[in-house]
Amino acid sequence: MPDTVLLGTDPLRRDQVIGVARGAAPVALTGAAIERLAGTRKHIEALAEASAPTYGVSTGFGALAVRHIPPDLRTALQRSLIRSHAAGAGRPVEPEVVRALMLLRLRTLASGHTGVRPKTAQALAAMLNAGIVPVVHEYGSLGCSGDLAPLAAVALALMGEGEVYDGSDTPVPAARALERAGIEPVVLAEKEGLALTNGTDGMLGMLVLAARDLHDLLDLADITAAMTVEALLGTDRPFAADLQALRPHPGQAVSAGRIHSALAGSEIVASHRGPDCTRVQDAYSLRCAPQVHGAARDTLTHAELVADRELAAAVDNPVVLADGRVESNGNFHGAPVAYVLDFLAIGVADVASIAERRTDRMLDIARSHGLPAFLAHDPGVDSGHMIAQYTQAAIVSELKRLAAPASVDSIPSSAMQEDHVSMGWSAARKLRTAVDGLTTVLAIELLTAARALDLRAPLRPAPVTAAVRDLLRTRVDGPGPDRHLAPEIAATEDLIRSGAVRNVIAEHLEDAR
Repeated sequence: MPDTVLLGTDPLRRDQVIGVARGAAPVALTGAAIERLAGTRKHIEALAEASAPTYGVSTGFGALAVRHIPPDLRTALQRSLIRSHAAGAGRPVEPEVVRALMLLRLRTLASGHTGVRPKTAQALAAMLNAGIVPVVHEYGSLGCSGDLAPLAAVALALMGEGEVYDGSDTPVPAARALERAGIEPVVLAEKEGLALTNGTDGMLGMLVLAARDLHDLLDLADITAAMTVEALLGTDRPFAADLQALRPHPGQAVSAGRIHSALAGSEIVASHRGPDCTRVQDAYSLRCAPQVHGAARDTLTHAELVADRELAAAVDNPVVLADGRVESNGNFHGAPVAYVLDFLAIGVADVASIAERRTDRMLDIARSHGLPAFLAHDPGVDSGHMIAQYTQAAIVSELKRLAAPASVDSIPSSAMQEDHVSMGWSAARKLRTAVDGLTTVLAIELLTAARALDLRAPLRPAPVTAAVRDLLRTRVDGPGPDRHLAPEIAATEDLIRSGAVRNVIAEHLEDAR
């Protein structure tokens, strides 16, 4: 079993989020967190009994905050808030996203700044540990006042309403799943409806998940670039450390070092060194790979800095301060997260774009330095990887559209009370699509470069690139007459997503993650 993730005052780490979202790591509230929740709750209960109205405790919500709600209607108020806000539409989002969202909301509850009762937080933890995943729909968050509809869907399940997944692919009623797990549905008290819905947890969870995936994909991009450099009889000289040091971007140095190391010991590269070589310099898509990949790496580093800050945050409105004051604030606005989600989508699109250009060079007889047209077995009879590049091009075109920022958009809501929103959830959703697209683009470059390296025989590639090529050959045959290509692309993607390619690279490159 993975280690239990303890929730208290300490910030969560990104690896803990991944462990819960993807690895089903158990969660638990610390004793100190439970005590703090109980202490904070006393402040909320005192305000609930006071004659003066307090937003979220004894009033309506949003543009309806002007109405004072009497005590006998407050349970109905909380229930109505969740039911009305669970207004999502579209396809269900991925379970790993929902689990990340649940964990991050629970972390904010555990901070003691939301005013929920200990038993409410403990019930949410029990849902996570039982593997109950509420059905959360794709649309319903504007990234301000929290990821409202997605978080409300979770709160609805906590109340024993709505639908959930509890281990199968078919949704079941939440009440049935809670009963099976021995979890009593929660009857929400004052302030708890807001506390369960007023956070940027969905977009933050997707940022953390995307960051993890992009580490692996950027590492892979360096290796597929090295394979293409070999296949096109390119040189390793531009990747030398002394040249890279002239422009001291950290990500560039990492990518250049990885590409240079991946080409070490290549008979193909060595075969065209020396005075007989008439080529002055390689194309940009080869020579400038570290600059593009490195810029994406540095963007990812910045995004992770923002994620780490958010993982230390307590996002709610209103919040309960240490002295018992309940204050409205704007910390629920998703702009900090939305910006970096959009920024990452730009890097993803550009890394995919340069990979597609490298692939195209291997297929073009005028630029491939002796490789057969489209790497076909019998050009004319066979088409080789011609249409695989079409697939790359279609995805790259889509990634360019996905790189248009969502965070510059805003649409007013709640009778103009919420008149500027972040669209961070939308930025996160399109980034997830972009990460999938980059996976396919790099899979096609890997598939094509491996075939090209085989066609350079008897010259042998470098040990690193050869090892990646050999792993691919356990799933995909080498050059030959045309075969159904779609399953080969899918098999290559599967090797990437499974971590098998990453592991082989790590065995051969000391600095591989």
